[in-house]
Amino acid sequence: MSLAFIRSDLTLQQLWTRYFALGGDAGLMEVDAYLHGLMPLSALQRDVLAHAVNERLDELTWPHRVPYTFRSQASPRTGPLAGLVKLLDGMHQAPPERLPVVVARAGQALGLEITIYLVDYDQRVLHPLCDRENAGLTPLGVDSTLPGRAFRTVETVPSTTDGHPRLWVPLLDGVERLGVLDMTLQEGTDLHDPDLRERCQWLSTLIGHLVTISTHYGDGLDVVRLQRPRTPAADLIWQLLPPLTAATDSFAVAGMLEPCYEVGGDAFDYSLSTDMASLAIFDAVGHTMRSGFVTAAALAACRSTRRAGHGLFEQARAMDETINTQFPHGAFATGVLAELDLISGRLRYVNAGHPPPLLMRSGKVVKRLTGGHRRPFGLGTGELTIAEEVLQSDDWLVLHTDGVTEARDHNGEFFGETRLTDFLEREAAAAHPPPETARRLVKAVLAHQNDVLQDDASVLLARWIKRDELRL
Repeated sequence: MSLAFIRSDLTLQQLWTRYFALGGDAGLMEVDAYLHGLMPLSALQRDVLAHAVNERLDELTWPHRVPYTFRSQASPRTGPLAGLVKLLDGMHQAPPERLPVVVARAGQALGLEITIYLVDYDQRVLHPLCDRENAGLTPLGVDSTLPGRAFRTVETVPSTTDGHPRLWVPLLDGVERLGVLDMTLQEGTDLHDPDLRERCQWLSTLIGHLVTISTHYGDGLDVVRLQRPRTPAADLIWQLLPPLTAATDSFAVAGMLEPCYEVGGDAFDYSLSTDMASLAIFDAVGHTMRSGFVTAAALAACRSTRRAGHGLFEQARAMDETINTQFPHGAFATGVLAELDLISGRLRYVNAGHPPPLLMRSGKVVKRLTGGHRRPFGLGTGELTIAEEVLQSDDWLVLHTDGVTEARDHNGEFFGETRLTDFLEREAAAAHPPPETARRLVKAVLAHQNDVLQDDASVLLARWIKRDELRL
């Protein structure tokens, strides 16, 4: 230490000042005595003093180097960054129809052949998003193919069909399922290489964002997903809906509407924040364009009031006033409004003449939430009671319209709440996530009614997990 102190070219006062600034607590005379071998210091104080000396030695011996003149690098031609650049540059000021070509070029930079498959709005078939080179590709069933399994399970599925190694990668925007990517790899590639799979998932995430964004600028991608024209009422409702699936670290929500192309008066909504989730489901009377207008008015009133920071009571009152003003001849909508505190699990809800939500716990439907009753929206608030329930971690909420339980088979038998309960408990046992459970539920309701619904059937599923129980 003494030799290093001499080389540091510091006075005793300068060394002690540096040592004290680093947290040393020995006095100036104690440090002087230690340097001359007259008294010891604790191990911690010796290390602090050594660090003060070493910092000074680094200053004295720091290399003086001549700076380079850096030139901007050209765009990367290969690797993950090249794929990213080609996607971003290729879709800048591009119509939606150009996406498959841009994605193919991005894949080439990674040594991949990539084809996009988008799921239709019924979530039954995956349709290829074709350019001229792959125009002969055929659609793939969601429930009957390997790509469909990747979509259902949201997991990458390997395949060696026709001797070509490929990965079927779920195509997501956030957590919303949009389809799958067919990624054909070079011969000899290890399909189970974790780094390869991670890069493919990154690319899929960016493509999923581009699919969603591009859909707002044109009809090219929607044409692929629409298997037949929507009615004007259905198109109105679909334009108002949030994404079918969303999630935070502790909360997930998923919804479905049927009949997909003829829905008239059903809709759902949600809003997620750090500590609160708001849920809503609506069912306007009738099945006409007017029903769609009533639902649109209710949804708009609910959102504008909620975004102004108001709670359930004000949202209900705003919907009453809006429907009454715009439709003075007796229009109304049933519905449920709910707010869930994501920290405590405290649920507050209002039921305006709607089927009661169901509460699932440990894979069983344990309760019908029958509180918070009031008249349907548009018929006046009356006495409004906000009901409360405290959820436990991993509880599910099931909100649905009467088109689910009142779907009739050819013998006139209702789907019914008992059949709904049995279905939900079977799905819980199979550990399906909310979006797949919602898809399968609507499919079961359609099958019960021979794929021809007499009324709209909508469902909104939500799952909450207490944050201190999340797996890190």
